[in-house]
Amino acid sequence: MKKISHWIFDLLSNNGLSDYWAEIINMLIFLLMVIIALFILDFILRKVIIGVFVRLSKTSKTHFDDFLVKNKAPRNIAHIIPLALAYKVVPDIFRDFPNTEVFAAKTLEVFGIVLFLWIVRSLLHTIKDYLKTLPSLKDKPIDSYIQVFMIFAWAIGLFYAFSIISGIELWKFLTALGTASAVIILIFKDTILGFVASIQVSINDMVRIGDWITFDKYGADGDVIEINLATVKVQNFDKTITTIPTYALISDSFKNWRGMTDSGGRRIKRALIIKQDSIKFLKKEDLGALKKIELIREYLKSRGTAIDTFNMENKIDKSLLINGKNLTNVGVFRKYIDTYINAHSGINKNMTIMVRQLEPTSQGLPIEIYAFSSDKRWANYEYIMADIFDHLLAAISYFELEVFELPSSSNFKAI
Repeated sequence: MKKISHWIFDLLSNNGLSDYWAEIINMLIFLLMVIIALFILDFILRKVIIGVFVRLSKTSKTHFDDFLVKNKAPRNIAHIIPLALAYKVVPDIFRDFPNTEVFAAKTLEVFGIVLFLWIVRSLLHTIKDYLKTLPSLKDKPIDSYIQVFMIFAWAIGLFYAFSIISGIELWKFLTALGTASAVIILIFKDTILGFVASIQVSINDMVRIGDWITFDKYGADGDVIEINLATVKVQNFDKTITTIPTYALISDSFKNWRGMTDSGGRRIKRALIIKQDSIKFLKKEDLGALKKIELIREYLKSRGTAIDTFNMENKIDKSLLINGKNLTNVGVFRKYIDTYINAHSGINKNMTIMVRQLEPTSQGLPIEIYAFSSDKRWANYEYIMADIFDHLLAAISYFELEVFELPSSSNFKAI
């Protein structure tokens, strides 16, 4: 190689050119030849190695090699041989220029570090993509762990590169760097907080990819689509994306709806507000009309008989309805709601079903339905709930009750 690298110098020198210019021209021509040869070699190696990986990925059952090709691991690996050959021939190219030789060697060493980091990054991204295809790991914050490894790798690579450029041994460079640790911690504060938060989120299983979370502080209400070292991405139901700092998951309060999605139903908790002046005791003729309602017919018969028996045995004066035991229209309506809910096909009968009367307010008396829909999908859940309240709002007039609502302009016109 030494003889080949100097034949142009000998040719120029024999033809009367000064040694200084002969050395420069010889170096430039040989450098150009080496660069062209290395580019051709690199091109051939990339085609061969990538082609081999592509063929393997098509024949193999695993998707790991597919992700290797996708993340350009074969392309980066193909650069190793040309880089090694370049480093080998540097002394021959710059044999007459020792200072330039040192600079070129250090440049190639630094590029070798960068190439190594590229290969590591490709492999880590391949591992990340592959692990996300596994059912047991697809909802874990794998991105956070990959980012941590890459940060450490880049930090070590940069330290080693600075050590090569400055000529200071690596351990001495790190010792000197220790004095600036406070500044480094300040610069990487968010990264450190994010790393700690990612570990706590994963260990405590607080959030998984795919969870529906509500984070009022950041205006997030939707599904978690990504968890990485610095941020958590939430796709809201209006298809916008909200980015939340990872450490906010352990420093602030948020709601995770996973418990609901993993349970047997989705809660319905909504009330009808009854006008209090429409509440009354039921007379016998009122009971006669209500007995035509099939859902409560048997209840009214049995309950009416029991009340009549009690009042007769205790000689209750029924000239006033308030005396003794009586049925009220709101009480019968509550029983109707309870029977209707228990018979509804969209309600999970194995979970809590309750119709309760809440504390009266300035607007009226709330009658609340507390139950769980058997279908947890949002659209179906809303349909079931609307179906129930459509029916109850239409049925309430049969009990001579009224739902409270603020007066509208039409009410004032009627007056």
